[in-house]
Amino acid sequence: MKLQDFTGPIDLDLTLRDASLNPDVRPTRRAIAAASIGIESEDAYYSVRELREACEWIHEGDPAGKAKLAQMLGNRCDDYQRCIYYNLAGRGVCVLIDDLLWLEALLLGRGRVAGYLHRTKAPKRIAPAPYVAAEPDGPVGRFEAEFAIGASWSHDPGPDYDPIDRPAKHDRPA
Repeated sequence: MKLQDFTGPIDLDLTLRDASLNPDVRPTRRAIAAASIGIESEDAYYSVRELREACEWIHEGDPAGKAKLAQMLGNRCDDYQRCIYYNLAGRGVCVLIDDLLWLEALLLGRGRVAGYLHRTKAPKRIAPAPYVAAEPDGPVGRFEAEFAIGASWSHDPGPDYDPIDRPAKHDRPA
């Protein structure tokens, strides 16, 4: 017997959909999880990984990070990477990188499941592609590799900052 004998098509976007609707997940993470629904597994993972690496390089003072980020934001391909970046821009570098790491981990797991389903020829539920074209919708900015970074890149969230989303304690009726 095969897995598909006991299940219907596997929804690859289930974890992203769950995260995007979970009130215990911080709003920036909910936004980037929702923005990732329907993006092809490998494209989503590598786009977020590339964005996270560039942001880490900038944070570490590596000039290659600015050049990479400028190139990504000015790229004429689809809007996904720009969407993820601009959902997190200005929130503080710690939040930016932590949220990208969080999304990257979700997308890595999703990609592994997609690979398993492909190898076993198991059915999967395909979400409609969120982008209707491979080119950007509207103007794309031109960015110089030596742009000035704002105060959010040096913002220290303080000792109370917790990169882990903790479930809120809900009072339950007896």
